Amino acid sequence: MTEKLYFAGKTHTIGGHNGASKSVDGSLDIQLPEPHPAAENHFAAAWSACYLGAIELAAGQRKIKLASAPEVDAEIKLFHDGPKGFFLRARFDVSIAGVDKETVRELADAAHNICPYSKATHGNIDVETHVA
Repeated sequence: MTEKLYFAGKTHTIGGHNGASKSVDGSLDIQLPEPHPAAENHFAAAWSACYLGAIELAAGQRKIKLASAPEVDAEIKLFHDGPKGFFLRARFDVSIAGVDKETVRELADAAHNICPYSKATHGNIDVETHVA
């Protein structure tokens, strides 16, 4: 099977007190003064955007018509434990208006097996997924 590139993101990031990150296409241009949870916020935004697409794909694969767009509140927390060093934990709160909780759970779980961010972090980050 031949790989097919769908998207690529490219940024230039500068550290320090005058830190900033800008995407080559200009869609992202943000100041990153230290200390700042920019990495966690950006990771939460990127992962949740991918995850939402995966929920919609999972619904389509199951022929489930969504009454409204899915929504997710994503939280990435950075921890430090002396022996373990730095590590992350994630929490996703998923809701889809007009869809029963059991179906939302099914789609949320399936999405973690579709989303490349979820796959990349599987086994490396503790992830809690809650549905409403």
